[in-house]
Amino acid sequence: MLKIWGRTTSSNVQKVMWAIGELGLEHERADLGGPFGGNKEPDYLALNPNGLIPTLQDGNFVLWESNAIVRYLAEVHGPEPLQPADPRSRALAGQWMDWQLTVAAPAIIPVFWQLVRTAPDKRDEAAIATGKEKSIAAFGILDAALAKSAYLAGDTFSYGDIPVAIMARRFLELVTERPSMSNLERWYAAVDLRPAFQQHVASIPMV
Repeated sequence: MLKIWGRTTSSNVQKVMWAIGELGLEHERADLGGPFGGNKEPDYLALNPNGLIPTLQDGNFVLWESNAIVRYLAEVHGPEPLQPADPRSRALAGQWMDWQLTVAAPAIIPVFWQLVRTAPDKRDEAAIATGKEKSIAAFGILDAALAKSAYLAGDTFSYGDIPVAIMARRFLELVTERPSMSNLERWYAAVDLRPAFQQHVASIPMV
């Protein structure tokens, strides 16, 4: 049985749990990190030397880094519906997973930390304003791409949509004053209908 270490409120853990939900895989999850601690203990560091979450164990195989875990689950325990059959569609899915790490997350995370995890009297308003500006630019790129296809790797939902949608949730809920992004909003509304997204992402408060 699959085992996942990580708390449900972590966006990176949510990627993995959402993928598991889509694939209907039996699993066990252990709370770790944040208020639960444990991620710097020797036993855990032996599994994941970074001391971060999530970590996946599948039999005697251990894997960390959330996007890598999602791709592994799709390939080994899918491969469809999450892993596109066409290599070019897989490449597009991977492209957007990388974009989530390099562009979307760095833009929205400062906004998230300031508005969600920082007391109002300690917030850095300049950092919030800059983060919102960068987020609008980043998600404008996403909106333009979604004018060309229903999902990020084509006309079918794939693992490429998972990490991006989790960042898009933060953007849509925290950056309320933004230009119209009808393609992004249409795509997100479709994602929001997925039971696994509702269970593992939308129903969990951002904290």
